[in-house]
Amino acid sequence: MIALVTGASRGIGAETAVRLAAQGFDVAVNFRHSEAAARAVEKKIRSRGQKAVLVQGDVSSPQDAARIVAETTRELGVIDTLVNNAGVTEDGLMLRMSDDQFVQVLETNLVAAFRLARLVLPGMLKKKQGRIINLSSVAGLYGNAGQVNYAAAKAGLIGFTKSLAKEVGSRNITVNAVAPGLIQTDMSAALNEEQIRHVKGRIALGRLGRPEEVAEVICFLASDAASYVTAQVIEVSGGISL
Repeated sequence: MIALVTGASRGIGAETAVRLAAQGFDVAVNFRHSEAAARAVEKKIRSRGQKAVLVQGDVSSPQDAARIVAETTRELGVIDTLVNNAGVTEDGLMLRMSDDQFVQVLETNLVAAFRLARLVLPGMLKKKQGRIINLSSVAGLYGNAGQVNYAAAKAGLIGFTKSLAKEVGSRNITVNAVAPGLIQTDMSAALNEEQIRHVKGRIALGRLGRPEEVAEVICFLASDAASYVTAQVIEVSGGISL
């Protein structure tokens, strides 16, 4: 089994890549800048007896996206599972948000997922099996002030997920989305203590999530145990209320 995980050098992507290896996947670790961190993930995958390949590239670039899939296929084989995890934020109130800030977030968080899925689908269709797992967000479900670009992209991923699932389900390909809440990653590290306390007050479990808690859900969706699960959005938020 072969998986491509985008944005896999750290956070949820890194945890997902390592856990997929534990499930028997050979994994392509995509990263944009953090080569040292990506190599650490590669080492963990190899320590679990699986093959790993580093594939550098910016998923928002059509040329890079094509190369990422081509390199993965050449080094590991036809991709069975695609995890569209790479994402960026450019937060700000809409009236102060530039076109570039809005478009870049959509390009990375939504359009890239479309391009990558389109690139891997021919191989999945030929094999009559596959998994596509998209990382959405609670912001895409409920909205979030100061994140109209991010929320729009993540909401778009939900519609994309449900529609694509209906297109390819007859070929034994499942398409699902995972919608994390506030998770202990580089993105949440930008929040100050007061903001963290405020968010925790809206979470039923009273704490931030851990990357591995999201990764476990992603890995479930990639497994045979989820063979009859498609077109779903699974919220991993500790019971957040926005």
